[in-house]
Amino acid sequence: MEYTSGAASWQKALRRAGAGLLPRRPRQRRPGWSIGVPLIAAAAGLLFTTSATTADGTALREDRRPQLNQLIEDRREQVAASESRAATLRGEVEQRTDALADSDGPIKAQQMRGDRDLQAAGFTALTGTGVTVELNDAPQSGQTHPDASNDDLVVHQGDVQAVVNALWAGGAEAMSIMNVRVLTTSAVRCVGNTLLLHGRVYSPPFKIVAIGDPAALQQALASSEGVQWFKDAVDDYQLGYKETVSTVRVPAFEDSTALRSATVPR
Repeated sequence: MEYTSGAASWQKALRRAGAGLLPRRPRQRRPGWSIGVPLIAAAAGLLFTTSATTADGTALREDRRPQLNQLIEDRREQVAASESRAATLRGEVEQRTDALADSDGPIKAQQMRGDRDLQAAGFTALTGTGVTVELNDAPQSGQTHPDASNDDLVVHQGDVQAVVNALWAGGAEAMSIMNVRVLTTSAVRCVGNTLLLHGRVYSPPFKIVAIGDPAALQQALASSEGVQWFKDAVDDYQLGYKETVSTVRVPAFEDSTALRSATVPR
């Protein structure tokens, strides 16, 4: 006699009834996170390794301003040494050119032609009547606007640019900033409350000197919207603005004369 369990009998009955095979048990799928966990762990390990290598045993948020200051000072000394070397080489070139010009007519003609253009190019010092503008930060102590922020109490790049552009527009024949000759193509940039000009850093007060008709220069300053904004801030935040007329001297341009780009005038 064949003996079957209840479950087996039930299955046989279904087969005989034509119900077909029992439905398969649904296959379990691995959840997505179980696949992503190893990848995330590997990425985290790589990140930790990279951070440790970069830090090189030091805190990533360590204050490195002293190193940055030293780097800036080192670069400043390198620039000064390079400028001194360049000046020496220029002097040697001029001496040899003068020596050749005494015995070579074409060289003498080109030398005279170049000398005629030196003043227009800004390579000679000039003295004449002009306007001096001095911009300064607000004093560290004293009464200021109650809602003033640190940003309100310093001279910005736009303030210096406004004065320089106004003086050029007023017909300035020559100009210097911090006793450094600038041309119409010179870039005026500020880093914080310091001025970056031709690779050198200057602190306020910023002194801008322009040779030209004093009346025209002062009229251009008075008509400049940017200069007027700064004057308004002078009244509100005690920033410094001083404008004087006198006989001034503007040094010769001493920066690089390498031409980087040019366009043909039409």
